Amino acid sequence: MSRTTQAPPRDGRTPPGQGVLSRHGIFRLKPVDSSEEESTGGLRRTMGLWQLVALSLGGLVGAGVFSLAGVVAHEDAGPGVMISFLIAIVASTAAALCYAEFAGAIPKAGSAYTYSYAALGEVVGWLIGWDLLLEYTAIVAVVAIAVSGYFSYILERVGVDLPTWMLGAPGTGPGHKVDLFAALLCLLLAFVLSRGTKESARFETVLVVVKLGIVALVVIAGAFHISAGNYSPFLPFGIGGAFTGAATAFFAVYGYDAMSAAAEESAEAKKVLPKAILISLGIAAVVYLLVCVVLLGMQDYREIDLQSPFSSALGAVGLGGLGIVVAVGAIIGITTSAFANMLAVSRVWFSMSRDGLLPRWFAKNHPKRHVPTRVIWPVGIGSAFIAGFLPIREAADLTNIGILAAFSVVAVAVVVLRRTRPDLPRTFRTPLVPLVPAVGVAFSVWLISSLDPVTWFRFAAWMAVGLVLYFAFGFRNSAENRPSSPATEGPSA
Repeated sequence: MSRTTQAPPRDGRTPPGQGVLSRHGIFRLKPVDSSEEESTGGLRRTMGLWQLVALSLGGLVGAGVFSLAGVVAHEDAGPGVMISFLIAIVASTAAALCYAEFAGAIPKAGSAYTYSYAALGEVVGWLIGWDLLLEYTAIVAVVAIAVSGYFSYILERVGVDLPTWMLGAPGTGPGHKVDLFAALLCLLLAFVLSRGTKESARFETVLVVVKLGIVALVVIAGAFHISAGNYSPFLPFGIGGAFTGAATAFFAVYGYDAMSAAAEESAEAKKVLPKAILISLGIAAVVYLLVCVVLLGMQDYREIDLQSPFSSALGAVGLGGLGIVVAVGAIIGITTSAFANMLAVSRVWFSMSRDGLLPRWFAKNHPKRHVPTRVIWPVGIGSAFIAGFLPIREAADLTNIGILAAFSVVAVAVVVLRRTRPDLPRTFRTPLVPLVPAVGVAFSVWLISSLDPVTWFRFAAWMAVGLVLYFAFGFRNSAENRPSSPATEGPSA
């Protein structure tokens, strides 16, 4: 079943009798049945299943392995960190199942922005897209700062003494002027992405394979030094501590959303995207649980070094020589996360520009490489500026609330689209709707409620700026704000 809509005229006014707060106004829907190639010079479909899995694992397996598991164990859960990650994985799975349904039904660039636009309306899609632009860019910066710290650690261990001015953002230490390594990493990733999807996907795949190999080496080496006594008491902070730790651990297990933003660059997207999301989350779940078992088996949770948990645990059992290996693995692992998020933000920006909500100039791809270089380089420069001149805590505060808001909206959108478009072909269907989406929403709302008030204020300010921009530019220039005719009207979400 399909239905037609009459779009408002080009001057942005809605038709007589149709209010702004209607399906002909700010809640008009993005068509989902149109050709997947929405514009000439579209994105090139070169990524297969395992390249998508690698891209997703780039975001999923990173800082959580090399630092977060130890931090949660030390501060919140003790050996019960295993339960913390298990809870976080269950909650993340609820969101992943919703993303998988949308990825199979609407295999277009933009991830949560496109999904919410198609199911809930233009203004909701705009707000999620605007949110993700800041969210992903800030994540790239935060990750780059973390990589810079590990890189400096390695250079110190090999006796290289660097000038103080280049070792951190202003205010992070005596004489610090800029975090040069972090800024340069952002620009390097932008350069790799600008080379083309096929080339950058190969780069990401190689790094992910190396990263998983290093994690496997460390886990296997540590497994021979597990002491059962380190697991007791298993829940020193009670079951409440395990749930508190789950809130932190959740931020390590949501990287598949970045991969879904690259939907238009995958071959047979409707079939492989849902598989890639679920396979990558399954692999990540196994990796995190193994890391927790080995890390807490090697060292008492009270003695874990928060700056380098795995390195301290290895040192405690006489494997300190693997510290450099861990640092190299951390650099590679965290870099793949930065890559996945930079790709995601560039595709969200590209999709919003193609839809007319941002200047269409940004939606023109490179004629030979078929990637949105007009978006990639501004993202690279912006993230380099944040990474170079903001302390990691201030940059990190920009990231938390955005992804949780996107998760909530996507979960709601699955339920809404099931009711409004039951006829829409779906290669994957989220089970137990609306129960599974409800779990995703509940967990996201719980986490959002625990965030610092300053984070709420910054998020509200960013959203307010976005609304002003939408009504000043996006509403009038939207691709859905065009005259319709019987010949051009088509089914809509």
